Amino acid sequence: MAETLILLLVIITALAFDFTNGFHDTGNAMATSIATGALKPKVAVGLSAVLNLVGAFLSVAVAATVAKGIVNLEGVGGQDLLRIVLAGLVGAILWNVLTWLLGIPSSSSHALFGGLIGAALIGLGTSGVLWSGVVAKIVFPALLAPVVAGLVAGIGSWVVHRIVATVPEKTQEKGFRWGQVGSASLVSLAHGTNDAQKTMGVIFLALVAHGSVTADDTIPFWVIAACAVAIGLGTYLGGWRVIRTLGKGLVEISPAQGMAAETSSAAIILTSSSLGLPLSTTHVATGSILGSGVGRPGAQVRWGVAGRMGVAWLVTLPAAAVMGAVAWLIASSVGGATGMLVVFAILVAGCFVMWLRSRKAPVNPDNVNADWEEGLEPAAPAEKLATVTVLDEAPEVPLPADLVSGTADEAAHRRIATPA
Repeated sequence: MAETLILLLVIITALAFDFTNGFHDTGNAMATSIATGALKPKVAVGLSAVLNLVGAFLSVAVAATVAKGIVNLEGVGGQDLLRIVLAGLVGAILWNVLTWLLGIPSSSSHALFGGLIGAALIGLGTSGVLWSGVVAKIVFPALLAPVVAGLVAGIGSWVVHRIVATVPEKTQEKGFRWGQVGSASLVSLAHGTNDAQKTMGVIFLALVAHGSVTADDTIPFWVIAACAVAIGLGTYLGGWRVIRTLGKGLVEISPAQGMAAETSSAAIILTSSSLGLPLSTTHVATGSILGSGVGRPGAQVRWGVAGRMGVAWLVTLPAAAVMGAVAWLIASSVGGATGMLVVFAILVAGCFVMWLRSRKAPVNPDNVNADWEEGLEPAAPAEKLATVTVLDEAPEVPLPADLVSGTADEAAHRRIATPA
């Protein structure tokens, strides 16, 4: 009974990670389309959610890599393996929610791998990780993917702008916005074929640990369907904070740039999915957006924002590994099902605190496209004007509220008399 309860807890946590993966990565597909006005924000996330769900059913090659290519399954099973899986998921979710709060488009994939690696290292030692799989299927693609995506998108943007140089700007924008609808849809479909698979692989690990399946079995259909629904729901929620950074923080995107970036991303993600490589779609999408900015004549890239994102990329895997290791230590110290419940409670509390913090500076469909200034928060609305009355019934003259002492409400009702 205890083993079944623990398995159920791990599956729920895995689906929660899939949900965070969905809202964290929505911007990879739809940020540029939202920024250029090709799609309205709510329409964009709805379309992306449906296509992510569909994409999850198209392939399980990546899921097999995650299930059998990261943690060494020889010599470990039962509750020990379930504890590693749960701890790894907790580390990944906490990092995902933290970077979402900061509006940083970090890699959900690397957060998951980092969490699993950290938990496996502390629980099993260095032999618990398949290092050849980590290097070949995680590290190498992480270094190569954003560079290739940036080059493809940069060349594509340059060629497109040269071809349409004599076409009126309004005609260009209309045509490319329609093109963006198609290219953004393709990225969403590709995202489902890659990212949803990772959670399938994790749940498969849990089922192997429980003894419900063997390592050589195929992934059950109910696992595929549950992961597809979870990532689709997360995508529909819309990770507006990350969408804002990708759509407004890196470059001011034109429709032509957006289409070039999305087409580049889709091609690379679909290729990696067919090869079974658990690629970071965030790295690909960000590299494509940066490349589109470099390739557009006269475009400006905000390298400060890009630099902060680069630092986040470097620390994602080790940071999630530390969180996963700490979660394993807590679960192991308490012991049994109780230890895992304690870790799960810590996860819920941590996510709730970060959600409350996000409410202090909310980003939503209404302000996601506000002008980018220094940071994530949208520009504040125009200041209220205090009313100034001139003697002899002259028309009222507005005076900026910050020049009037007292609170904004007091200033709005204050009258300042001036000589006629």
